[in-house]
Amino acid sequence: MEHIQHLSKDKKLKEIIASQEPYVLIRRKNVYLHLCSSIMSQQLNTKVAAVIYNRFLDLYKNRKPGPQQIIDTPVETLRSIGLSNAKAQYVQNVCRFFLAEKITDAKLHKMSNEELIKYLSAIKGVGQWTVEMILMFTLGREDVFALDDLGIQQSIARLYQLDATNKKILKEKMLLLSAKWSPFRTYACRYLWGWKDNEPKV
Repeated sequence: MEHIQHLSKDKKLKEIIASQEPYVLIRRKNVYLHLCSSIMSQQLNTKVAAVIYNRFLDLYKNRKPGPQQIIDTPVETLRSIGLSNAKAQYVQNVCRFFLAEKITDAKLHKMSNEELIKYLSAIKGVGQWTVEMILMFTLGREDVFALDDLGIQQSIARLYQLDATNKKILKEKMLLLSAKWSPFRTYACRYLWGWKDNEPKV
């Protein structure tokens, strides 16, 4: 696989790639729903996030609800599955934005990573990290680097024996390292998450 060949030029990365199954990027449908899921999973571990998302789907008899259905769901109902008031509002913000802008999956696929980060970050409750997760997990973009992800920071600090106490210096070193991984930085992140077993659930 081309990405493995390229990333394996980095000897330390090569070691952790060799210990994992090759990763394949997938393009998924219903981007708004994945964005809602990403908001629900913020600051939660993978298992808890999965439980809450399954409770969310149960509200709609395990079917994929449309944006209007989610907007019409009372905030109290969304809170009853374990969402904070803020997250419940943010999930509905996503759906309102997608309806107001008449967003289709096809429209998003045509936009660049930078355009998408700027566009979707306009939604209250959606930050750059959340959009980066969507770019990786939902839109299947190959060259996204999650600089602000704690798991990536911890993995790189451990793998390359970097001092993680000064975040600013750490991030500068991370950017230098990751530049060599382009255009396959998404794969690098996935192998780093897999190595540390802290892949975010989206």
